[in-house]
Amino acid sequence: MPHRTRPMTALLVFTGLNVVLVSTISPVYDFVCFHPFWERRRERRRQEHEAAALAQGLE
Repeated sequence: MPHRTRPMTALLVFTGLNVVLVSTISPVYDFVCFHPFWERRRERRRQEHEAAALAQGLE
């Protein structure tokens, strides 16, 4: 066998990496989901929808 495998070390590294990733996903999720861009987009789409409904109602 060319080199020894170290299952315990691999398991600890894998677990540690997962802990780091899980702890960083929440702030990233909050940043992406609650970014002001989405609020502006939602408001713009609402206004466009109201304008289209109003224009359709006048015809």
